Amino acid sequence: MASHSPTRSHRGKRPALTGSGTPGPLGPTRDSTRSTTTRTTTRTTARIGVTLALASAASVSLLGETGHAAPKLTPDQVRTKVAALYQQAEQATEDYDGAKEQAATANSAVSALQDELARKTATWNSTRDALGSIAAAQYRSGGIDPLLQLALSSTPDTYLARASYLDQAGTQQSTVLARLAFQQRDIAATRARAQGKLAALRDAQARVADHKRTVNSELAAAQALLAQLTAAQRAAVAADDGPGRAAGRHAPGTAAANRNTVRVPLASIAAPSPRAARAVAFAYGALGLPYVWGATGPHAYDCSGLAQAAWRAAGVSLPRTTYTQITAGPRVSRSQLQPGDLVFFYSGMSHVGIYIGGGNMIHAPHPGASVRVAPISEMPFAGAVRPG
Repeated sequence: MASHSPTRSHRGKRPALTGSGTPGPLGPTRDSTRSTTTRTTTRTTARIGVTLALASAASVSLLGETGHAAPKLTPDQVRTKVAALYQQAEQATEDYDGAKEQAATANSAVSALQDELARKTATWNSTRDALGSIAAAQYRSGGIDPLLQLALSSTPDTYLARASYLDQAGTQQSTVLARLAFQQRDIAATRARAQGKLAALRDAQARVADHKRTVNSELAAAQALLAQLTAAQRAAVAADDGPGRAAGRHAPGTAAANRNTVRVPLASIAAPSPRAARAVAFAYGALGLPYVWGATGPHAYDCSGLAQAAWRAAGVSLPRTTYTQITAGPRVSRSQLQPGDLVFFYSGMSHVGIYIGGGNMIHAPHPGASVRVAPISEMPFAGAVRPG
């Protein structure tokens, strides 16, 4: 029995505790458990705090966004912004028109040079074939030395005839070689010009695409603003011809809002020349047609497209853009304007109309509007020219 006492005594003892909380033989101590519980509680509290902080930040952010949202524009503010966007779009449209015209010119030049290159190459091939015929004839003659041919000739006359032929062949060969060399140089120069025009064409095409993106961007921004207005307010915007008008002056249903139907009697317009009269008559015939940027007719126009088409009908060729149309005739002061004169607006000459007298013009105003009669006072006057 004494041999079992130590075992009972060992089982009766509790595991020793250490001040550091080091686990004893049977597991964690109370200090260890308390420490673990404290850490767990701390982490849980921290997580809750972070969650609440994030939720609070999100709430503040949302409230802040709501509190600082851009105020809704008034109809007059929308009209002002849309007018500015239309003007920017019109400037980009004129840039687009110019780049497109340059691309068309470069394309025609490239085509012409390619045709010229093909013709010159065909001529060069013919020259080369002629040279080959001379070489073949010499080869067939055996290329025998003239002295040997003299010895073999039956008569001296035969030799002299043959020698003369060889001299002529040599002269002809030299001439053909010189012509071939000249043609080769000419072809190289033509090819270089064609490559230059092709580079210009690609540059113009890139600018066309860039200006087209700009126009579409400006018009999309304008449409987004117009979407904030009622149908009646949008109609009032469409009635505006430029920023010179008083904000909110026009109301839907008035003559100003329907100027595409307002006409000065054509018979009362005293044009200074038959050509100017025909240009004005053409502009009258375009009244009511829609504005479409980049359009040159016959079913829609932009401002410079209408001016170009009107004077083309009068037998006068005008450049495509307002920037170049301003140079299409002698300059005219505002006080000396006569029907048929081209009137330009804005410092960049980005808009043009056809003067019809009485302080009025016919023009294609902007997207969403029609070709119509408008006072030239509604936009900042920049100059005028008299084509023809």
